[in-house]
Amino acid sequence: MSVTAIGFIGLFALFGLLFLRVPVAMAMLVVGFFGTAAINGYTAALTALGTESFEISVTLTLTVIPLFVLMGNLAGVSGMSRDLFNAAYSWVGHWRGGLASATIAGCAGFAALSGSSIASAVTMGRVALPEMKRFKYGDSLATGAVAAGGTLGILIPPSTGLIIYAILTEQSIGRLFMAGIIPGILLTCLFLLAIAIVTKIKPEIGPVGPESSLLEKIKSLRGALAMVVIVVATIGGIYMGIFTPVEAAGVGAFLAFCVALYRKSLDREKMTFVILQTLQTTATVFMILIGAHVFIPFMALTHIPADMVSFLVDLDVGKMGVILLILAVYIVLGTFLEGLAMLVLTLPITFEVITQLGLSPIWFGIAVVIVLEMGLISPPVGVNVFVVKSVAQDVPMGTIFRGIWPFWLAMGICLAILVAFPQIATFLPDTMFGT
Repeated sequence: MSVTAIGFIGLFALFGLLFLRVPVAMAMLVVGFFGTAAINGYTAALTALGTESFEISVTLTLTVIPLFVLMGNLAGVSGMSRDLFNAAYSWVGHWRGGLASATIAGCAGFAALSGSSIASAVTMGRVALPEMKRFKYGDSLATGAVAAGGTLGILIPPSTGLIIYAILTEQSIGRLFMAGIIPGILLTCLFLLAIAIVTKIKPEIGPVGPESSLLEKIKSLRGALAMVVIVVATIGGIYMGIFTPVEAAGVGAFLAFCVALYRKSLDREKMTFVILQTLQTTATVFMILIGAHVFIPFMALTHIPADMVSFLVDLDVGKMGVILLILAVYIVLGTFLEGLAMLVLTLPITFEVITQLGLSPIWFGIAVVIVLEMGLISPPVGVNVFVVKSVAQDVPMGTIFRGIWPFWLAMGICLAILVAFPQIATFLPDTMFGT
């Protein structure tokens, strides 16, 4: 049997395991191991498994993952998420759809602390959904805003998705973090515009709330000051060259811990929760990276990625045609494939194509993450939709999916703008490194 045939069997096996809900990491690990064994023998497969597991486990730069996850969990239990929501609501609550807009703003702020779309959706959902229900918001707008706002967690730094992209493509984590800031702000503004348009068309789904006094607005900002300090210290420190990403993660986790202690929000139960959640998320990410580093070499042995790269590069459609084709494939894959699995499966092909076309790998990383965001709310998989459903159990799935479409279109517009003007993503990294 040819190595290419073995490769296709491996791909079908991987898709089959994912369809059976086998965790992404274990599916890649099993297929990569037995695929390598089929081509080079079990000794080579065992060597690859042991070597890659050890190398991933001792890679210093990956320390950013547990530290940033810890920072986000501490921010969640210390009440920063509610402070962010309250501050945003004080300033925009009197707009039509103001609670939904405050939810988006709160998600954007919390994303800068958590780096996780699921954590952002769960945390802000528990805070915002009861408020929107109390003010008689439409279920579709309320749940759609939480599901879409949560996706900002993998775009606005510190982002776990950008960290994984950086490791798989050997790019700078710091540069990718900086590249995510302006697109993250742009997407947040597009979400707010989507809410304004939807509530203009259907005013009854986003009632106007009471207007806060200037004193209340200023007071709400003081409540959110701790979050601002942590974000400026970590992300600003990376931009100014004061910290490496690992050092910034340590500083951020320490500051979040100090805030939690100051607010007396760390009892035994909450501390246990923070530690276990941090360990669980870290273990999941590390397992995915180990699985990826076993699966990707197997794919390289089959020559499938190299053949696909040659096919795409030789297409007579120009650079823009290839880019649009790649992004279209990502959008389709996002409707049925989990985001991290999609990254691991496609990057050996698409990243090489982008490199051969002379395009910026930093820009491409941001574009891919935005497509991953679209997948997080796309039916039928839509992980964030199921997360919101767990918080709003009385809202039908169909209603939640209807609510996400304005935000999905906003993501598409953001992606189009980023393709037309790649400098949006590359400006900050270039000024940061003086290139």
